[in-house]
Amino acid sequence: MKKMILMALTGLLIVLAGCTGTSYSNLRNKEDKLIHNYLRRNHIHIIRSLPEDDVWEEKDYYKVPGYDDLYFHLHERGDSVYYDTIGSRVDTIDMTILINQTVVVRYKKFSLLADADTISYWTTNDVAHPFEFAYGNTSECESIGWHEAVRLMKYPGSTCELIVPSKQGFVDDETTVTPYVYIIQIKHVKQ
Repeated sequence: MKKMILMALTGLLIVLAGCTGTSYSNLRNKEDKLIHNYLRRNHIHIIRSLPEDDVWEEKDYYKVPGYDDLYFHLHERGDSVYYDTIGSRVDTIDMTILINQTVVVRYKKFSLLADADTISYWTTNDVAHPFEFAYGNTSECESIGWHEAVRLMKYPGSTCELIVPSKQGFVDDETTVTPYVYIIQIKHVKQ
């Protein structure tokens, strides 16, 4: 059902873009330029393989293979703590996040629509409850980029920066062809 809605919205975007003289292809080209300008302005160094020791240089961003312009930077590797279904803290050795576990995150979202610099758009720090979704379940969180970030962060407590083009973002991002930068922290995982 979501795919049908997404296809309909994408079709509507293409029709509306045609009416305004801006094609979807032109919007995607503009988005690519915004992302690459952001990378250049911030002196970001693109790496093609993950650091073996999880030590990231400040400006190293991993280009996630198989995706257009999806970039990942690990700020902090988390620990092996999660919370069970009744909210009790459980410490384990090497507790990586598994498919369908509920991931609880806080995040900041920045739009890349401004040419000069990014503009702070929204943060979960302004609301009482963090964002929760089942890792690997795109019906709860349709952003493929976010699922990739969780896969790469691996542990609760991890913090990353993620540059997400519209095609790997949320449905609203794709229909408006809007790229975002997210700073995501996994607060904890529920079993």
